[in-house]
Amino acid sequence: MSSPRRGLAIFLVLVLLGSAPLLYVIIQSGSSIRDLPQYILPLMWMPAIASIITRLVTGEGFQDLSFRLRERRILHLVGLAIIFPAAVGLIAYGTAWGLGLVTFSPPPGSGPPLLALASELLFAGSIGAAVGVISAAGEEIGWRGYMIPRMVDGHIPAPFLVGGILWGLWHAPAILTGQYAAGTNRLLSAVLFVVLAVALTVLWSTWTLETGSVWPAILGHSAWNAIIQGPFDMFSSGELSTTLVGESGFLVIATSIILVLLLVSGRLPNGIESSTVFSYRPE
Repeated sequence: MSSPRRGLAIFLVLVLLGSAPLLYVIIQSGSSIRDLPQYILPLMWMPAIASIITRLVTGEGFQDLSFRLRERRILHLVGLAIIFPAAVGLIAYGTAWGLGLVTFSPPPGSGPPLLALASELLFAGSIGAAVGVISAAGEEIGWRGYMIPRMVDGHIPAPFLVGGILWGLWHAPAILTGQYAAGTNRLLSAVLFVVLAVALTVLWSTWTLETGSVWPAILGHSAWNAIIQGPFDMFSSGELSTTLVGESGFLVIATSIILVLLLVSGRLPNGIESSTVFSYRPE
């Protein structure tokens, strides 16, 4: 087994062994993950912990893990990373609200509806995203900072696709139990979430490989959680709200895929076109 593949195998085993007890406790509680930060934060840091242990065991070191930020192209992508979930939300949720498919329902006492939404979006995209780094960094240091580069270097077929599916499946237990991003059909919600996970993996992996820095992925993940799970979900209600919007909603997933393809076109490493992103191999 080549060195990248050996490291990848160790990493995935450690993520599984570390995540299983936490997922068991979470599932046994029966509570929404929003009510279980004492378990969710360690779970989100499990990929980072697994990657650190793997680097030490294999002797790979940390030279390829970069937290560079003060470069124009990295700052530019960090800005795009924060804008991306806001754009997805405005298009997907805005369509659902505008067509009357999902009810636009500001929280009681929030003031003028549009002003309240704008205020919540501003807060989520700034303070919310900054605070969310505490948890999002744990996932991104592992998934995009370690797993994807090892898949690429190890010549794993379709690394973005495989990586996205693995990341999505990691969330599946909580979705299937209805504790996270679940609609009326939990199995369908889990499948749709995996599709979304692949799309986001394509975006954040492209930015990580392009810049060599994990910051665009970390802040992209943090902003996504803060903006989509925050104001957009908070201002939505109705029978179809979990089917059309939310992280397993058709409109959110379709919008995300379209915007991801637009953003990665012409930006893939080694000049790879977006049509071949799932079969990318380093030259």
